[in-house]
Amino acid sequence: MPDREKTVFDLGPDSPLTPAVRAFRGTLLLAQRLRYLMDERLRADGLTTQQAALLTAVRALDRPALTEAAAALGTTHQNAAQLVAVLERKGMLRTEPDPDDRRRRRLVPTEEGARYWRDRDAGDEDAVAAWFGALAPDELATLNELVERTLTGLPRRD
Repeated sequence: MPDREKTVFDLGPDSPLTPAVRAFRGTLLLAQRLRYLMDERLRADGLTTQQAALLTAVRALDRPALTEAAAALGTTHQNAAQLVAVLERKGMLRTEPDPDDRRRRRLVPTEEGARYWRDRDAGDEDAVAAWFGALAPDELATLNELVERTLTGLPRRD
């Protein structure tokens, strides 16, 4: 970690911060850097990390309502709606009426969106692996466990 980040965010082993505040700042900085790196990878295709995350959630949730997709991303209904509008314009997502409740709309990936992800996955996985290359396999497993346990303990926006 560059000295500037240690100074600005008060990180590192000599930090006077409480362990929880230090963990929060470090995690926030890590998340911002990872998002920037993925945004760089996706920029040539006109996508952002948030848009990619919404497409991932739509595929995993199988035709979710907008509210369900927003909850999965931990974002607001309004922010998710903006992401959907952009992805519809790009032809990567469409909305359909819910057959059980015509007032609700379901999010559906398009074939173009599915094809895009099939062509990207291997390169993205290699890049993400490189970003975590400073960690040994057992350290990466520990990081995964700690992140998942922390996420489980946080309040949710369901």
